[in-house]
Amino acid sequence: MNQTLHILTSAGLYITLFAYFIAMVFYWFQLITKNKLNGQLATAFTVIGWVGNTIILVARTILAHRLPLANGYEFILTFCWGTVLIYLFIQLHYRLKELGAFVMPIPFLLLSFVVITMGSNEMIVQAIPPALKSNWLTLHVLTAIFSYGAFAVSFGLAVLYLFKAHSGTSSVIKAFVSRVPDIDILDELSYKIILFAFSFLTLVIITGAIWAEYAWGTYWSWDPKETWSLITWIIYAVYLHARLMHDWKGKRAAWLAIIGFAAVLFTFFGVNYFLPGLHSYA
Repeated sequence: MNQTLHILTSAGLYITLFAYFIAMVFYWFQLITKNKLNGQLATAFTVIGWVGNTIILVARTILAHRLPLANGYEFILTFCWGTVLIYLFIQLHYRLKELGAFVMPIPFLLLSFVVITMGSNEMIVQAIPPALKSNWLTLHVLTAIFSYGAFAVSFGLAVLYLFKAHSGTSSVIKAFVSRVPDIDILDELSYKIILFAFSFLTLVIITGAIWAEYAWGTYWSWDPKETWSLITWIIYAVYLHARLMHDWKGKRAAWLAIIGFAAVLFTFFGVNYFLPGLHSYA
C-alpha cells in the first residue's frame, strides 16, 4: 500500500501542476475572448487540480501518520491548496472568474518551483525532528496556510485592480477588463481578504512564539523568519491603518498589497534559501 501511495503522490504532483497550468491558460483565454466556455473549462481544471492537490496531501498524511506540514515541500503543497481553496470560494460568491488569470499563476509557479528545484529526498516522507512534534507547530502552519493563501488572492485582486484602473488609457486593456466588476468593488474585496489574512497572520506569529518557547526555550530569538514575519505583519498593519484612519484606497492600497505579498514570498523563499536560521528546514 505504501508503494501505491508513493506513486500516487508523485504522479499526483504532475497531474496537479498540469491542471493548474491549463486552468491558468483558460482563465487568460476567458479574459481575452470573453467566451463563457473558456471560463467554465478554467474552473473545471482548477477544481481538478485542487482535488489532485488534496489527494497528495491525504496520501502523505497516511504515509507519515501526521499532517503534511513539516518541510518546505509540504508547506508549498499546502500553500497552493489553501490559495486555490480561497480563490474558489471567492469565485463562487462573487462570480469573479477574471481573478483566476492573476491568482492561478501563483500555485502553478510554486509547484513548478518544486518540480524544478527540489530533489527526491525532499519529496520522500521522512521522520521529523523532535522540535517539529508539537501541536503548536500544527496550529502555527495551519494558520500560515490560510493567511498566505488569502494574501495570494489579495495580490491577484490588487493586480486586477491596477489592470482595470489603467484600462482608460488603452483600448486593448479596456476590452480585456470590460466584464470585470467596478474598481471600487475590487478594492473593497481586497481589503476584506487582507483583514482576514492579517488576523490569521497574527495567529501565525503568536502560535509560532509559543512553539519556539516549547522547542528552544525562548519566545522570540530574532531568527530571520521571525524577523521577516514581523516585517510582513507591519506592512499589512500599515495597510489597514492607512485605510481605516487615512482613507487610503485605490492604487496606493493596491501597490501596498503587492508589496505585502512580496514580503510574504520572501519570508518563505528568501529566508529558507538565503538566510540560515532555525526555520531553514521549513
